[in-house]
This record gives sequence, structure tokens and C-alpha cells, in this order.
Amino acid sequence: MPTVSLKSKVPDFSAMSTGDKSIQLSDYKGKYVLLYFYPKDNTPGCITEGQNFRDHYDQFTQFNTVILGVSRDSVRVHEGFKSKQGFPFDLLSDKEEVLCNLFDVIKMKNMYGKQVRGIERSTFLIDPEGKLIHEWRKVKVKVHMDEVLQKLAELGE
Repeated sequence: MPTVSLKSKVPDFSAMSTGDKSIQLSDYKGKYVLLYFYPKDNTPGCITEGQNFRDHYDQFTQFNTVILGVSRDSVRVHEGFKSKQGFPFDLLSDKEEVLCNLFDVIKMKNMYGKQVRGIERSTFLIDPEGKLIHEWRKVKVKVHMDEVLQKLAELGE
């Protein structure tokens, strides 16, 4: 499957999710979908990022926006992470890297002095018709929430 690009329709994907369900993009037709990719459950930056989405969840629902977190962790690990952090949104398991490849978020990264393949923290906004309308790459957790909410506010004007 080729990678998705800005202003193009996102292919209707399917992924296993927390709550023991299979989620498809088409399930959310008529809503904005915020798809955020993060490296690994239960790590400091990923905890903070998820908590930021959790703490602003009501604002996202006011903007008709569904939040979905994506990493390569298993659904079982996601369940524990979601429960421990009290996330009101689902986490998708992408062990086979299908979504990671579709959105081109797997990059070579330095970890403890070694090159490793990993998810580059990235967020994508899909409009109610299924078109990719904005992307944030190399996300900085501290300022990201403000950027995302500002973009949704602009779209609501």
C-alpha cells in the first residue's frame, strides 16, 4: 500500500483496538479523526502525550473529533496502558506496521548510541470525508496540544 499524502483520501484501513474490537476508518465518516503515532506504551514522552489528549478530550469532542493512538504495542499492552492512564479513546495495535507504513512514520532513530527503526512521533488529521488535511511530524510533546487545538479551532471558524 502506498503512503498517504496531504489533501488525498486515506484508504479505509482496519486495525485491532482496545476494547477487543476491529476499528475501520470508515466507522468515523462524518467526524474528524486525529490519528497520533507514538513510539511505545508506558514510556515518559508517550505517557505525557496521551495524558494531554486525555486532559483535553472534551475539547476534541466539541470539535467533532475522534482521537486514536497508534503504536506497535500489542492490544494486551495497550489495554493496560489505557486503563492505567484513564484514556477515554482507543489505542490501535500496528504490530505489522501497516498503518506506520501508510503514514510513513517508521524512521531510523538513535537510541543509546545505536541506530534503530522506530516510530517518529507524528499526528495526522483526517477530515469528515476521509481526506488527510493536516500532519504534524517530529512532534514536540510540550507544544503539540496547543498546535492541534488551534488547527481544529481554525477549521471550526
